[in-house]
Amino acid sequence: PQAITTGGEMSRVLLLLALCAALASAIPAVHKRGETGADALKDADTYFARQDTNEDVRALEDFQARHSDQMARNALPCETDPVLKLQCASVSRAARMHGRKFKVADEVESNQLFDEPYRPEDSRHFDVAQSSTFIPQASQTFDLNYADGSHLRGFSGVDQVYMGDYKATSPFGVITDCNSPDFNGVDGILGFGLPKPGSDLPTPVLFAMTDAENKDTNAADLKRKFSFFSTDDAAEVQLGGYDPQTAAGTMWYTPALATDDFIVGATSLKFGDSHSTAVELLQFKSTAQKNLGAPSIMDSGTSCLVIPADNMQGQLANIPWDDFAKHWKKGRSFWLEVGQKTWEIPFSSWYLAETDQTCVQPSPAGMQGLLVGDVFFREYIVEFDMTGARPIIGIAPLNKAYNLVNQNVLASFEINKAPKSKLTLLKGSEVMYPAEHSEVLTQVDRIPIVNKKGTQYFMDVGIGTPRQPFTVIFDTGSTVFGVFAKKNDMPAHIKNQLPSYYFSENLKEIEMAQVSVSVEDAPLSMMFEYPSHALITALVAVNAVLIGAVLVIAKSRRARDGSAMASVRSYGTI
Repeated sequence: PQAITTGGEMSRVLLLLALCAALASAIPAVHKRGETGADALKDADTYFARQDTNEDVRALEDFQARHSDQMARNALPCETDPVLKLQCASVSRAARMHGRKFKVADEVESNQLFDEPYRPEDSRHFDVAQSSTFIPQASQTFDLNYADGSHLRGFSGVDQVYMGDYKATSPFGVITDCNSPDFNGVDGILGFGLPKPGSDLPTPVLFAMTDAENKDTNAADLKRKFSFFSTDDAAEVQLGGYDPQTAAGTMWYTPALATDDFIVGATSLKFGDSHSTAVELLQFKSTAQKNLGAPSIMDSGTSCLVIPADNMQGQLANIPWDDFAKHWKKGRSFWLEVGQKTWEIPFSSWYLAETDQTCVQPSPAGMQGLLVGDVFFREYIVEFDMTGARPIIGIAPLNKAYNLVNQNVLASFEINKAPKSKLTLLKGSEVMYPAEHSEVLTQVDRIPIVNKKGTQYFMDVGIGTPRQPFTVIFDTGSTVFGVFAKKNDMPAHIKNQLPSYYFSENLKEIEMAQVSVSVEDAPLSMMFEYPSHALITALVAVNAVLIGAVLVIAKSRRARDGSAMASVRSYGTI
C-alpha cells in the first residue's frame, strides 16, 4: 500500500509537472496579448484625445457665445452688421453732406451764410484753352448737393496735376457752377477721402498718382498713405507716411471698420476734470454695442467734435449732447477711447480762446455716431494708410516742438510701419497695436497747409501745361478734387457736349426756389421723434429707390446731351 501511495503521489507529481509544462508553453501567448494591451492604450489615447477635442470645441463655442458681437465683426461690421451698417452710413453721409456746415462762425456770419453770395471774381479759374495737355470728359458730369445748401456742378477732365514734389496725369473736376460763399477766395476743393464703389466722381488724385497703371507719374514709388496734423496757426500734410520727428510717442494702429471710409469705433467718450471722475457720454445699453462702439470718422473737413444729439436709435441710455451741456465747464477735457487706447482732447483744443467759442457741436438729425474734426488734429498726428484693401488708421501724440515746413520738402526716413499681420488677424476688433520698426527708407513729402483760424485748411496745387496755380480746401472726408472754370469761356466743342441745363439754370435761383417751398410740407420727418429701426430701414429703401430713379434720369439726360460716359480711370496719354 505504501508503494501504491507513493506511486499515486508520483502520478500527481507527474500531472503537476505536465500542467506546468502546459502553462510554460502558454507564456508566448500571454506575450502576444501584450500587443493587444498596446492597442488598448492607443484606443484610450484616442478616446481622451476626442474628449480633449470636444472640450476645446465646447470652449470655443462658449467663447463665441460670450463674444458673438466681436466674432461677427470678422466680415467688416460697417458692411455686414445691420445696425452698425446704418450708423456707419449716417456718419459717412454727414462727413460728406454736412462737412461745410460744421464750421465755427460767429452769430453774424451764421445769419449771413447765404445772404452773402458766392463771388466767382474772388477765385482763380482754370483756363482749359491755355493748357496743351487738357483732355475734357464733358459727357461725365456731376451735381454735388450738400446739406447746408451748397451746390457744385461741373464735368470731368484729365490733365497734369502737381501736388507737392509729385506730378501725374490725373482726372479732376472742372467746376462750372457754385452757390456757396464758403468757397469765396479759394479756387476749389481737394478731397483725400476713399473712393466710393460705383461713384461717377473722378478717381481721387492720390489714388491716380500712385496707380501702377498710370504711366505718366513720378509718384510710382510713393506709398498710398498720408498723415495730417495741425497747430493753432499752421498745418501740414505728409504724403507717403509721416516724419518721425512729428510724433512725440509711439504711433498706434487700428483697422478701419469699412473699406471706403476712415471709420473707427469710439467705445467711450468721457468729459470732466480727470479721466477717473469724468462723466461717460456714450452710455451703451448693451455690451455688444459697447464692444462695437459708435462709428466715428476722422475728418479734417469738420472743425469741431460732433457728438450724438439723441440716443442713437435706442443704442444709448443717454443723450451725449445733453450730458455735455449739463456738465460744461472751462478747463475740462474729453477722453476718447479707440481700440482700447484713450486719447485726451484738452480744453485748449476744443475751446477756441481767440473767438471765445466752444468747438463741440450736436449731430444733425439722423446721424448716429461722431465726427472727429480739427480739435483732434491739433493734439495728434493721424496717419491714413490706404496701401491695402482696407484702410488703417494710425494715431500718435503730436510733437509740439516740431517746426512745420513753409515749403515742400521731400526726404526719406526709416519709418515705423503698421503691424499689418496683427491687424489682419483682428479683422475689425477694436484693438490698437504699436508700430513695428522698419529699416527700409520711405519717401515722405511734407507739404505746408494754410490754417484759417483752426477751422479750415487750404493747400496749393497746380494743373495743366503750362502749370496753373490754385489754392484749394483740403478735406480728408471728401473724395472730390476740382477747381473752378468759367463755362461761358469754354471752347465750343466742350460747351456743345455739356447738358443744355448747365447754361439755362442758375444755382442761386434754384436755391431760392427750394427755400421758398412751404414750411407746411416739412414736418413729415418730425412726425417720428424716435423712429423704429424698421421704419428707418424702410425709409432708406425708399431713398435708395428714389436715388436710383434720379440716377436713371440723370444718365438718360447725359446720354441725350453727349456721348457715352468715359471711364474715370482712363488718364489718357499726355
